[in-house]
Amino acid sequence: MAIRDSADPHPDIRTVLARTGAALLRSGSAGRGIALAEWVNRDNHARYDRPDHHTLSLYLAGGEGVVREDRPVSGGGPDKLCLLPAGHESRWQIGGELRLFHLYIAPETLALQAVEAFDIDPRRIDLMELTFSDDPATAMVVRGGVLPLDWADGSDRMALSSACHLLLHALLRRHTRAGAGRPVTGGLSPSVRRRVADRVEARLGEALTLDVLADEAGLSTFHFAKMFKASFGVAPHRYVVDRRIARAKSLLADGRTGLAEIATACGFASHSHFARSFKQATGATPGQWRGRAAGVPAPLTLP
Repeated sequence: MAIRDSADPHPDIRTVLARTGAALLRSGSAGRGIALAEWVNRDNHARYDRPDHHTLSLYLAGGEGVVREDRPVSGGGPDKLCLLPAGHESRWQIGGELRLFHLYIAPETLALQAVEAFDIDPRRIDLMELTFSDDPATAMVVRGGVLPLDWADGSDRMALSSACHLLLHALLRRHTRAGAGRPVTGGLSPSVRRRVADRVEARLGEALTLDVLADEAGLSTFHFAKMFKASFGVAPHRYVVDRRIARAKSLLADGRTGLAEIATACGFASHSHFARSFKQATGATPGQWRGRAAGVPAPLTLP
């Protein structure tokens, strides 16, 4: 989902915001047809004319002075949600300073999730247009599952993709007028499960994503995540982290590989990220764990 050229008669929402003078704090991608951005804006106007993507917008700070002029509707503020379907038109007066999270979704991506996850005919999807709504569950996912991640860090890509697909799940569950389909049951077939597990082991040193593993299974990303958890008992990103920690333990116990090299071989972005993740998983730093594996007594700690 690239930002459109300024000559496009229907520029996307990111292009419009940039034109108003809004400052882009960071942006990223969470897989095919899913992009995200964090913005700050102050005291101006914006007009959206039939963008070709859906936009989920969550106010992170400020927003009390925002008015939707084409309604008119006011009442923004922290954790207020706006949902702007593709093809909509709206005009906004922005009073005061605000910070926003945006999730941009290609209609074909949402349609695929509807088919694979809920058995909904995509022609029946009628995404609601919401302004300043309350959705505590969505706000919790954004603040707890998306914002803390490093969107540019390859080792966080799977967790980021999982969190963003939870947001798509919420849109289909709570903010479409088509009823949700039957829940997905069962899991991956034994052959697909083995193939996916082998792919994980072979690429632990790389930036694994949900898209890569879903392609291996021949499933949509969201459907794959549900079926994976049914088969393995944990979400894909948790499974990958666990396998990286297991490989790190093996290399640490061997004693012949440096900590920086182990971090790289196990797919961690840096030595500090490796140390932090390893301690969170085991309660010990990599150096401490290596010492214990080698039978080196821990240093005395004075009371």
